[in-house]
Amino acid sequence: MNIVVWNENVHETRGDATVREHYPDGIHTVVAAGLEARLPTAEHARSVTTPAAPADRSDHTVTTATLQDPEHGLTEERLAATDVLFWWGHVAHDQVSDEVVDRVVRAVHAGMGLVVLHSGHYSKPFTRLMGTTCSLKWRNDGERELVWTVAPEHPIAAGVPHPIVIDRQEMYGEYFDIPRPDEEVFLSTFAGGEVFRSGVAYRRGLGRVFYFSPGDQEYPVYHHPDIQRVLANAALWAAPTGPRRPLTADPHERGWFLGDGSGTQDG
Repeated sequence: MNIVVWNENVHETRGDATVREHYPDGIHTVVAAGLEARLPTAEHARSVTTPAAPADRSDHTVTTATLQDPEHGLTEERLAATDVLFWWGHVAHDQVSDEVVDRVVRAVHAGMGLVVLHSGHYSKPFTRLMGTTCSLKWRNDGERELVWTVAPEHPIAAGVPHPIVIDRQEMYGEYFDIPRPDEEVFLSTFAGGEVFRSGVAYRRGLGRVFYFSPGDQEYPVYHHPDIQRVLANAALWAAPTGPRRPLTADPHERGWFLGDGSGTQDG
């Protein structure tokens, strides 16, 4: 599985002191490191392989891309080779090229997985795929967040405590203007009494999309081992289940589904 962690990387590069304290090399590097720690990478699988103990795990590679990279690091070729794309954005949604957004949406429709993080609910790819404003209520007072599992049988919830306790985090609250999720996996509650659908799953075309809200840049949420477990589970869930292919309107002769194109079945 090839995973790309994308981050707009603006808070970090403009020198926000609190963000730099928690994520000196960027949010994307911490998210990627968490995935590498909980998914066997190709390099690690090779390193533990011996004649007496061959690797029996799937290989995974995790790389990163940022807004500042040429074509935001998301060329047609790279997206074609990406199984799951993670997306973190906040203050630079409008700086993301519409051409790149089109590529991402096409890739999801063709089967690529997409995991959208925190303020990425306002990102161009997510709002395009949802077809709604994706607006919500928020308050940043550094309150405690409890992330409750409401679908314990879901693969993304595997091995996740009930609840995950985040000591300090930005509050996101309802109403969250998203389409009715295919699956609601997590529901968060906050010290102020608000609730929020913090982990929701969708299918778009042949692709799977998961939105997970914990992860404001001012708090070290992505260092949290339980959050890292959720993201690793999300990568496994969102990975393509079959060959990637564009969904197109293809002409067919009458009776094509019978196999010989004649409209009649043999025998």
